[in-house]
Amino acid sequence: MGLGLWVLSVAKRGLRPQLALIPCRSQRLFCNQPLVSNPLLTKLIHESNSRVKTVLDSEDNDFTFKSSDFSWDVLLTTLKSSSPAKAHLVLEWRLEKMLRDNEKDLEPYLELIFLCSKLQNIPFSMQVFSSMEAQRIELTSSVFNALIYTCLSSGDVVTALSLFEIMQSSENCKPDSETYNTFISVYSNWGNNKAMQAWYSAKKDAGFSADLRTYESLISGCVRSRNFDCVDRFYEEMVLSGITPNGQILESMLRGFCEQRSIGKVEELLKFMNDSEWEINVQMAEKLMGLYFEHGRVEKMEELLENVAKSGQSFEVLQQVHCGIIRMYAKLDRLDDIEYSVGRLLKLGMSFRCPDDVEKVVCAYFRQEAYDRLDLFLEHIKTSYKLTKSTYDLLVAGYRRAGLSDKLDLVMDSMKLAGFL
Repeated sequence: MGLGLWVLSVAKRGLRPQLALIPCRSQRLFCNQPLVSNPLLTKLIHESNSRVKTVLDSEDNDFTFKSSDFSWDVLLTTLKSSSPAKAHLVLEWRLEKMLRDNEKDLEPYLELIFLCSKLQNIPFSMQVFSSMEAQRIELTSSVFNALIYTCLSSGDVVTALSLFEIMQSSENCKPDSETYNTFISVYSNWGNNKAMQAWYSAKKDAGFSADLRTYESLISGCVRSRNFDCVDRFYEEMVLSGITPNGQILESMLRGFCEQRSIGKVEELLKFMNDSEWEINVQMAEKLMGLYFEHGRVEKMEELLENVAKSGQSFEVLQQVHCGIIRMYAKLDRLDDIEYSVGRLLKLGMSFRCPDDVEKVVCAYFRQEAYDRLDLFLEHIKTSYKLTKSTYDLLVAGYRRAGLSDKLDLVMDSMKLAGFL
């Protein structure tokens, strides 16, 4: 039996009901930018299924797909949520066009198989594989890796393992480093620490050394399963092998230290990141502020703010740290510090991120019975932040409890103007 027929036979035997799976985070083939007001997406959603390929033909003539802003990945992922059938038709159209154009390059077929993983569509990935054979395109380990990734993305471990066995038996498509990385990454995302480490051992036994992607999966997987001893071991192993951690690894390490509530280790990691000019992302800032809030370490929050401001961090990170500090001062009822911090926030052109931040400040004023200062605070933020119904409800309850009928009437009038009454 030829290699291609063997693969298709195994796939037919191994197909199983699809299970949910977090996609491999290390797969960098596609752009993950959000799809904003995409005209093609709008057309496809409103057209009938029978018109989908006609619309795509028209867009192809207009060179839509050659635009640097266009992403098949984002289009299909978004379309899948509203119409899986149309998303499948888009895959069909792409393959049909490639065959009409007598496409012989390997890369477009690989991309199409990876797109199948987004739709968890194993049968169509096998159809792409058959088309490659018909076009006499030479099969490589990368083709099998793409098929394995698609199977795992669909939760079909049996077929993925069967494909791996085929690779082991083949002459020209042996498992390579990325084959093992795919399994390691998937089990990492699943939180299956035992299977993840078993595949890591198998990779080393096969003569492949760990690379950056391997360590990214191992460390994030160990953090996810709270196996912190292994986190330290893999990180040390990575550093000793001369591999520099990437942002994802640093984020995982920080998450692990925060879950262990180890401020000392957090400080060491932040110093390393600062010395190496690594930026803190929003997720890292959220973890840090949560740890400092839990321990009441407002001075560490202020220190973090100073560092991120000096290093030119993103607007979102700065806003998150500013608001975290205000929440901390509100918890401590430090009204002077609240007002200074709010003024500092607004001077930078920022505002509160969510109603909860505002409501914590309001509660601090109520606890201290500082009603006039509360009025000044609300006046101060009104041009940059629109109060929500929950905040108005809090003000109504607070003024009613305090017996301040005049202030209560003003709030009720504001609620009417805002459309909440």
